[in-house]
Formats: sequence, structure tokens, C-alpha cells
Amino acid sequence: MVPMRKTIVFLLLMTALLPAAAGADDTIRPGETLTLERCLAIALSRHPDLQAATHTVRAGESRIGQARADYYPQLSGAAGYSRSDPSGAGGAAGRSSNPSDSYSSRLSLSQNLYDFGKTSSRVRIRELERDSSQANFEQVRAQIILGVKQAYWELLKSERDRGVARETVGQFQQHLDRAKGFFDVGTKPKFDVTKAEVDLSGAKLTLLRAENAWRLAQVSLSNAIGLPPEAPEFVIVDSLSVTRAPVALDEAIRLAYDRRPEIRALTVRVQAQEETVNLAKKDYYPFLTGNASYGWGGGDFPLDDGWSVGAQVNVPLFSGYATKYQIEEARATLDALDANLAALRQAVTLEVKQAWLNLREASDRIDTAALSVRQAEENLELAQGRYATGVGSPIEVTDALVAVSNAKTAHTAALYDYRVAQANLEKATGER
Repeated sequence: MVPMRKTIVFLLLMTALLPAAAGADDTIRPGETLTLERCLAIALSRHPDLQAATHTVRAGESRIGQARADYYPQLSGAAGYSRSDPSGAGGAAGRSSNPSDSYSSRLSLSQNLYDFGKTSSRVRIRELERDSSQANFEQVRAQIILGVKQAYWELLKSERDRGVARETVGQFQQHLDRAKGFFDVGTKPKFDVTKAEVDLSGAKLTLLRAENAWRLAQVSLSNAIGLPPEAPEFVIVDSLSVTRAPVALDEAIRLAYDRRPEIRALTVRVQAQEETVNLAKKDYYPFLTGNASYGWGGGDFPLDDGWSVGAQVNVPLFSGYATKYQIEEARATLDALDANLAALRQAVTLEVKQAWLNLREASDRIDTAALSVRQAEENLELAQGRYATGVGSPIEVTDALVAVSNAKTAHTAALYDYRVAQANLEKATGER
């Protein structure tokens, strides 16, 4: 019962590591405003992948109980009845048949007395497999958290891009109205009006694409959270702004080696395979069992009773080299797991470095993109002013409007890329 309680406590703690994750109300009201923390809490309370991982841990706990069964005595009972006619069906001609009845019942008890640690090795292997399942549970949880964060920020990015597209449509509409006014009074040619109409149509197409990207991002977030198709619509809080906290690359790699659940899971599997090698070797050794039985039997009641008590030593003499090859197989599997663990460490190192470099690059882009927005807005004011005074051209205004739109989109992308890189680095280093 103690391991079961430990596992239950483990699962409860894992689902409570984020604020309000445990016991979170996963019912969403129509039009409700969700924070990132609320989305994470809902995902951790209902996502089917996490539920499947939880059941896998439970199954591993049950296998430990099955392995422990060999510690306990095995009790069985049997009862039987038969009726026979020794002379055949109906007997020979002129002779009478004398069928007989036979009754039997028996209780048997057997107990493993000593098996050179085979049972304890099996229990240890199952415990290590359970620990590996727990680490896999943490891995699934980390992946769900990353998926929700990415989908949440993708929706925020699409909302900001949609806002920029709407703003650009409004600015091109104002430019068209201004061009028409100049054309009506004869200060600008028809070309300016036509050019402004074409630019406005292009901006509207961009807005349509932005609207569709926003709807797709909503669907992706709902799926990442694990919401059913009939879930109501909701809105989210804009949290795309960043707080930069640099971390040393060497420290990030060290943390990843210490905390990544995949490394822990594979390390435990290596330990379990080492126990499997030891278990295979123990097939060379004898094992001792004790047995006892008590039974009743006879053709008439009351039945005669009897009992027996004994012990048996089983000594493997020759198994066709099966044990030898089982040991070789277990060792080969162990070598493969060791190689997989080394490859996993390399993959984790690469993942950490990539996330760390992406985070640094996105951080540098944020400041540059913000400066580009300010410069593009100043350039737009100058272009519109020149056009209003009759000096500038419509192409100059169009270029300035496009530059502002591109600069704002680039700034939003830099913020999004930073948050995603930050989330990837947190996952890569095993942060919970």
C-alpha cells in the first residue's frame, strides 16, 4: 500500500505545480476572458494525453503487485465427481452391470521458500518501470504546457496582426478619401485615386488573411487546451510583452541534464535492464518450494481423508542454452539503452542550445523592431504631410504605409518569437 500511496501523492503534486491547476474548474462560460494560467489549469485537468499517462502509471503500480505475489503462499482447491461402469455400456449379455461413483476434493498450498532473489529482482524491475512511467508522465505534462503556451501566444500574435491589418485598411481608406478630394478640386490626377483604390483592395485582402489566421489560432488553442468541439467562444488576455531574464548556456545545459524527464525515464530503464541481466543469470540457480495438501476421496460418504507435506528442490541442468542466450539478449538490450541515453543527452544539448540562441536573437530583435516602428511612423507622417502640401507622390505614401505595417508586424513577431523561445528553453531545461 505504501508505493500506491506514494504514486497517488506524486500524481496529485504533479497536477498542482501550476497555480490553480489542481481542482481547476474546466467549465468555460461564453465570452469568458482566459489568462494563460487559466488555460494551463484547464489543460492539465482534462487533457486526454495526460489522463492516458496517469493510467499508464497506475498500470505500472499494478504490475508491481503482480510481481510481489510470488512472496505469498499460493492456495488452490479442487473437487471432482465421476461415475464409471467397468463392464462397458449395459454389461455383457446375461451379466448385470455394477456402475460406481467416485468423489474427490483437495486443498493445496505451495510456498516459494528460496529462489536466489528472483522474486526480489522481478519486483525491483517493475518498480523501476513504474518510475520510468512517472517520468514519462512528467514529459507528457511538459509537452502539454509548451503546446498551450505556443498556441496562446500564437493567438495573441494573430490578434495583433489582425489589428495592424485593420489599422492599415483604415489608413489606406483615409488616403483614398484625400486623393479623391484633391482630384475633385483638380490638384491631383486620376492616377492618384486609382492607385489609392488598388492599395486599399490589397490591404483588405491582407485583412482577410489575418482574420482567417486568427480563427485558426483560436481553434489551435482550444485543441491544445483539450476543449470539446461544443465549447463556447472565449477571449484571452494580451500577455505578449516580455520580461527578459538572461541565463547562462552552461547552466541551462546542466539543469537540463538534472531535470529532463526523458533523461530520468531512460536512466531508470537502464537500471531496470541491469536488473533484467541479473535476473536472467539467476536461471542457472536452483529454487526451493514447499507444498502441503489435504483432501477427501472415495465412492461413498463419509469420504476418506488424507494429507501430505513436502518440499521440492528444482535444479536446472540443461535448457538447450536458452539461459545463455537470454543473458546475451539482456546485455545487448542494455548496451542499446546506454547508447540511446548518450544520444538523448546529445539531443537535449542541441535542443537547449537552439532555444538559448533563439531566445537571444529574439531579444535583440525586439529593440531593433521597436525602433523600426518609431522610424516608420515618423516617415509616414512626413510622407502624408508632403502629399497634403502637393509635394509628395502617392507612391511615397503607399511605401510609408506598407513600411509601418511591416514594422509593426515584425515587432509583434519578435515578441512572439521571444515568448516561444523562452517556453522552449523552459521545457528544454526541465523547468516545471
